[in-house]
Amino acid sequence: MKKILAVVAAGLLAGAFAASHAKLPPAPAKSEEQKAAEAQKAAAAKAKDAELLNRATEKAVANYKKNKAASMGAAKK
Repeated sequence: MKKILAVVAAGLLAGAFAASHAKLPPAPAKSEEQKAAEAQKAAAAKAKDAELLNRATEKAVANYKKNKAASMGAAKK
């Protein structure tokens, strides 16, 4: 019984070792349509990020101007 368990354990270890060193097949090449779709998605994401940055910048400038005017008025009093 012990020999059977030892053989089964050794087989499991050998299988785990072989599976960990196995190479996967290379990914299939992308078609031109897939490349164009990815480029379009990337451009849309970049445009969205630029728009969000522009909005945040405008909001920060408006907030700065509002708070600077309030602090200047308090300093003059």
